Parts: sequence; C-alpha cells; structure tokens
Amino acid sequence: VQLQASGGGSVQAGGSLRLSCTASGSINVIALKAWFRQCPGNQREIVASIASDGAITHSDSVKGRFAISRGAVKNTWFLQMDGVEPEDTCVYYCNARTIGNSVYWGQGTQVTVSS
Repeated sequence: VQLQASGGGSVQAGGSLRLSCTASGSINVIALKAWFRQCPGNQREIVASIASDGAITHSDSVKGRFAISRGAVKNTWFLQMDGVEPEDTCVYYCNARTIGNSVYWGQGTQVTVSS
C-alpha cells in the first residue's frame, strides 16, 4: 500500500483547508484510514480516523473543527479543516492500517496557520 497526501499550505487563522490522501496498491486490505499530525516540539498524534464500517473518531483538540471523510472511490479520504488555529501548524500525515495490522504512512504535508 502506498499513500500520497496533498492539500497542505498556508492559511490564516479561522480559515479552511482540505487535505486529501490517495492510496494505491492493495487497497482492499485497508481496515482503518486516519490522519496524524506532528506539531513543532511534539510527538506525532492521531487527529482522526475512519474505519471500514464507517465508525469515526476525532481527537478532542480538533473535534467540532475538523472532519474526516471517505471519498466516492474507496482509495481516497479527506480531512476537512475549518476554523484553523495557529496551534494547528503541523505536518499532517495520512495513515492506513490493514486487516493484517500493517501500518502505512503518507509522506506528510505541511499546514501553516498564521494569526
């Protein structure tokens, strides 16, 4: 499984961005699709996830502002980021976990929020 993330960039506080992740390879084995982020000085943390049954979770820090969703085709998923804050300035990674519990990462996309 290979993951390609896109959609990062610079935005002012209060604005919006939409991140996209496209998977290729053995996409039928993906059980969980997620977004993580690594902010300056911090460890990588999970932002949101969506399981194959549609169950969705969001971290408390983004709940009500960000939303993970699946695309119309099964190999894509998104992170809609609304009401961004300077604290959301991080590198965002898409992540996939297979039914065999293997984990794959995209290359990371930088999001920079200015106040």
